[in-house]
Amino acid sequence: MIPTDVAIVRTGTANLASVLAALGRLGAMPRVVEDAETVRTARRVVLPGVGHFGAAMHQLQAGGLADALRERLAAGAPLLAICLGLQLLAQGSDESPGTPGLGAIAGVATHLPDTVRVPQLGWNLVVPDQQGGIVQEGHAYYANSYALRETPEGWAAARTVHGTPFLAAIARGPQLACQFHPELSGRWGAALLERWWAAC
Repeated sequence: MIPTDVAIVRTGTANLASVLAALGRLGAMPRVVEDAETVRTARRVVLPGVGHFGAAMHQLQAGGLADALRERLAAGAPLLAICLGLQLLAQGSDESPGTPGLGAIAGVATHLPDTVRVPQLGWNLVVPDQQGGIVQEGHAYYANSYALRETPEGWAAARTVHGTPFLAAIARGPQLACQFHPELSGRWGAALLERWWAAC
């Protein structure tokens, strides 16, 4: 059996049309999946997310996808996590107290300050801690109420500020997790996706 080119994990909460379109522009043949074996064997995996942390984790646990994603992350296999997808990699979120995340990275997603508009909807900066990596400085489109603050060990980070500093993205080899939506971030986002694709 030929491995799936790129598998998009169905979390039950994501609008997948824009992700499918962005990957298609790269020449990919993406397929939306909900079986653990495909997540384990696909050449590349995308973990999207728009919605509620607890609902998404329930979907991943029910389908056996959570363990498959943990294995993939531990093995360093190519993976792209988007928006809620980044938060799902963590130990948990204040959005769903008591619901564990995938636990692939340390930290808990916390609510953005009430002193700014929440959710953050619109364009904001992405500033990498170090230059020359897969994530370069630019503006990206965000849609989030929760965020992670601390850089997990072994990952390169980029940051932004909306009321408080938080992680805009983290990268480790062919694994990239973005709080923003690269598929909605114009030419800058398309270029980021191309660099991730090449890194895989």
